[in-house]
Parts: sequence; structure tokens; C-alpha cells
Amino acid sequence: MRNKLAVALFLAPSLILFVMIVIAPIFASVGYSFLDWNGIGAKTNVGFENYISLAGDTVFWRATLNSFIVAAASVCIQLPLSMLLALVLASRVKFERFFVTVYFIPVVMAAVVIGQMWRRIYNMNYGVLNYILRELGFSELGSTVWLGQDGTTALIAVLIAILWQYVGYHMLLYYSGINSISPELFESAKIDGAGFWRTSWSITIPLLKPIIAVSLTFAVTGAMKVYDMVKILTDGGPLKKTEVLTTLMFHTMISPERKYGRGSAIALALIVLCFVLYTTINALFADRDDKKPRRLKGGQPRE
Repeated sequence: MRNKLAVALFLAPSLILFVMIVIAPIFASVGYSFLDWNGIGAKTNVGFENYISLAGDTVFWRATLNSFIVAAASVCIQLPLSMLLALVLASRVKFERFFVTVYFIPVVMAAVVIGQMWRRIYNMNYGVLNYILRELGFSELGSTVWLGQDGTTALIAVLIAILWQYVGYHMLLYYSGINSISPELFESAKIDGAGFWRTSWSITIPLLKPIIAVSLTFAVTGAMKVYDMVKILTDGGPLKKTEVLTTLMFHTMISPERKYGRGSAIALALIVLCFVLYTTINALFADRDDKKPRRLKGGQPRE
């Protein structure tokens, strides 16, 4: 009993904080989502009206689509690039530690700093991107307003900044995982004549399956919750074409109407989406071999 009491005492502070910071606000949002409330005045119970109005709101569905586009880009572009960098760096290239540090620097930088840096890169008049394009002879392309001229162009510009920021994070996860693999496996593959790509595909990547699952979870859920970079670069514009669920929730709750109930409904929709995606990823990476009972020669299952 003394051991159980000690465990409970050590877990209590973090459990209390988790309940206060995560669980309680979720339940509060559930209650607010059924209200017509501006955050200050009287509360009016409207039932499922907030959810029904969201179902017919084109801006909400555009924001949901944009959030999925960010998640898909993270999975299809960011993670493969991070894996490639980790494989190359773990192959003991020259100045390996230097490159690992350089690629990880954007992760530790404040999002405000990175957002302001990319705003200057994309600036139409003095931005580095347009300057390079004009110097290369693409004068028409070099006068593009990357963050305000077209919704598709602005979304792609925001995507590039988001993907660039977290490539180093996933690269470090893969890099650490590769370094934890026994060198004997790579030596045996080298003796058998396997090259870099064959070794990476047949040995390294399969052994990194647990880390890939974690990285995929962080990439997808993090992309669905992205807020700061979109807020700094476009704030959902132009004409709400780069809105994601988090910025739409903020604008709904802080708008002149101050629709806290509707904003809470968006928050609940985001939570449900993240939970569904998290569960799906876990199911895809579940080790089904461990779930199957092993049988002895006599046919009896081994416990």
C-alpha cells in the first residue's frame, strides 16, 4: 500500500494539471457549443444550432479542407524529406553534427520570428524570392504578391513555411532512431553487397516503424492544429481562402459578434478530427503479429 500511495502522490500533480488544462476546457467547450453566448452577457441554449449552421457554412468546409491539405503535405512531403536527410546524415557524412544542428535550428526558433522572416521573403517589392526570380529573367513571376494575390498561391506559400519549420524536428527523430540500430546489421548488409538504398529500404526503414508511427502522429495532429504561421502570414486571407480550423475558431470567437458557442463547436470538431486521425494511425501501425496467439505443434495456443 505504501508503494501505491507513493505512485499516486507522484502522479497527482501532473494529473491535476492535465485535468485543469486539457480535460476541463474540453468539457467546458462541449457545454459552450450548445449556447448562443458572446462571452460576457446572458447565455441562451440553442441546442445543436451551432453544429447545424457549421454544416452549411462554406468557410468552415474550406477551412477543414485546408487543414487536411496541410496534414497531407506534411505526410507526403515533410516526412519523406526528413527521412532522406536522416538517412544521409546517419551514413556518417562529413560535418554530420553541424548539419544536424543547422536543420534543427528552425524548430527552436519562435514562430513569430519565422513568420516575419517568411513575410519578408515573400514581400513583393523587396523580398528575396521575387528578387531572385527577376534576376533569373522571370520578371512577371517576380512581381507576384505571394500572400495576397490568390488564395491558392497564398496557401502554397504558407505550406512551404510550415513544412520548412518542422523538417528538422522529424529528421532528428529519424536520425536518433537510425543511430540506435545495431551497426552489425549494416555491416552484414554491406558484406552481402547491399548498397545505401537497398540497406535503407530493407533494414533501416522497417526497423524505424515505431518512430515513423510517432512522427506520423505528430505531423498529422500538429498540422491539423497549426495556427501561428497562418495567423502571421495571411491571417486567413485573402477572402478567407487560407483559413484553417484554428484560425477560423479564433476569428469566430473574437469577431465583432463574439460567437463563443459557434467557436466552441469548431473546437469540438477539431478535437474529434484529431482523435479520429490519431486512432487511424495507431490502427495502421498496430503490430498484428503480436495479437495472434502462437500455437505449439500440438495445436494448443501458447500463453
